[in-house]
Amino acid sequence: MLTLAVDTATEVATSALVEDGEVLGERCSRASTVLEDIDALLRQGGRHAGDVDAIAVGVGPGSFTGVRIGLATVRGLALALGVPAAGVSTLDALAAGAPGALPVVDAKRREVFVLVDGEPRCLAPAGVPVAPGTTCVGDGARRYRELLEAAGALVPPDDSELHLPRARFHAALAREFGPAELVEPLYLRLPDAERAA
Repeated sequence: MLTLAVDTATEVATSALVEDGEVLGERCSRASTVLEDIDALLRQGGRHAGDVDAIAVGVGPGSFTGVRIGLATVRGLALALGVPAAGVSTLDALAAGAPGALPVVDAKRREVFVLVDGEPRCLAPAGVPVAPGTTCVGDGARRYRELLEAAGALVPPDDSELHLPRARFHAALAREFGPAELVEPLYLRLPDAERAA
């Protein structure tokens, strides 16, 4: 099965082409270039869009706009290609790339998205439950490094790939493929536009 995977929920968009568990290619860029990245992955892997059997997409939590870009892109592709899609939590994919680590995604507004007892939550960085020695990964861990390390957490260097929710893990975690229009975003709070209204 040839799976295309995409996540645009964080500041770094990631996409991958995976066939039966083997990563044929992976790219990291920006949400605005995700279609270019997909095209490059298909060419790099010697495949065509019609070869794709399914699509996995990061549903957040993360940037409201980023999540919407990813979902809209995948919905359009899935409809055009006639393939099913599955949503994967960006936090779960980040955790899969760093087993045993706590995923921390920057939620802006001086908040982070994090898994607490396996459930996604939006917290102030000071409220992140870290036991001494816990490794924290993600753009939120980088941004709030000083605070997390003061609480006893370990944060890999800023340039570590552990901070990226790599799309290869979305492909590995994707389950329950179905119509792309049924894939729902994972928002943990209202978007800024609705809060201001």
